[in-house]
Amino acid sequence: MAKVLIIGAGGVSGVAVHKCAQASDVFSEICLASRTKSKCDAIAAQLSRPIRTEQVDADNVPQLVSLIRDFQPDVVLNLALPYQDLHIMDACLETGVNYVDSANYEPLDEAHFEYSWQWAYHDRFKEKGIMALLGSGFDPGVTNVYCAYAAKHHFDTIETLDIIDANAADNGHPFATNFNPEINIREVTSPGKYWTEKTGFVETKPMEFSKVYDFPAGIGPKKIYLLWHEELESLVPFLQKKGLKEARFWMTFSDNYLKHLEVLQNVGMTGIEPVMYEGKEIVPLQFLKKLLPDPATLGPKTVGKTCIGCLIKGTKDGKPRTYYVYNVCDHQECYREVQSQAVSYTTGVPAMIGAMMVATGTWNGAGVFNMEQFDPDPFMAKLNEYGLPWKEVFSE
Repeated sequence: MAKVLIIGAGGVSGVAVHKCAQASDVFSEICLASRTKSKCDAIAAQLSRPIRTEQVDADNVPQLVSLIRDFQPDVVLNLALPYQDLHIMDACLETGVNYVDSANYEPLDEAHFEYSWQWAYHDRFKEKGIMALLGSGFDPGVTNVYCAYAAKHHFDTIETLDIIDANAADNGHPFATNFNPEINIREVTSPGKYWTEKTGFVETKPMEFSKVYDFPAGIGPKKIYLLWHEELESLVPFLQKKGLKEARFWMTFSDNYLKHLEVLQNVGMTGIEPVMYEGKEIVPLQFLKKLLPDPATLGPKTVGKTCIGCLIKGTKDGKPRTYYVYNVCDHQECYREVQSQAVSYTTGVPAMIGAMMVATGTWNGAGVFNMEQFDPDPFMAKLNEYGLPWKEVFSE
């Protein structure tokens, strides 16, 4: 039995709390904390078992330390903003508690994300005898585990990896993002990046490369765009041991989404540099976030499906092999279960499973780790158990 402290009270956190509450055989006590306690209380009111709620500023390390020492969790699950990762890691170091997150650190004043800041904590976590598990969402997270599972069971060599993410849905709004608008727009408007054995990582213009991919489960053909996504940073060196030659990440966007985003960029609303407005500094993107629908409120209106998977090509027993492993998640089914849309669900479920892997010692170690560094089998089994069943397609 373990105690989990969950920090953050957005859409992903709501799902993770529901799932931790379902796993009563593992999580004996749950504490949910956020800058706005009323959001925690609203999530707690949806549950069939009582949990503790607290107010905490995730930018304030002494506040975090005080809460951790008072609650004494076995693991801290960070579902706050990526800007706050290092503060929460600092608090875990000071208190000697294991750490799990779902997205890597991103500085507030620069639209740039990479693992280097968090990997730099490895020796300190190792010396403290505690563990940090990075990126336990879907992508990153489940996609990393899919790759580890494929490498363990289905390939002698892996030559190409394409991670492909589709949200084939309608949320009833002219323009809305399915996770934190600020993080989403910073990610989408940043340069893309892919990797090849000959060139290393190559930067591209935002949305420079696209193609059509035919998705399963009735989703059908959708246009996908090449993006930079953080899991490639850790997966490339991991899969190079298997002979990797190319790695890419792709995501779908509707024409409507891209047109709105283009207009917002053209008028400066996606900027992250402060501007003066009536004698006060404001950040345009943060102001835009206030105007857009809260992703946590999209569940009732969102219809359609997500499909996220890994398309991997290589060899097995001397023969060419193509392997596609994926999950399809229905927005309305998610809402009926946990009052959430599927984008939050597909991140919140693996966040809980990552915390479970660490809390139970199924995955253990001292230092900072990415998902693919552990045995994928127990995580893959829990995906089936907790609502994200996966399918495999082989072709020679």
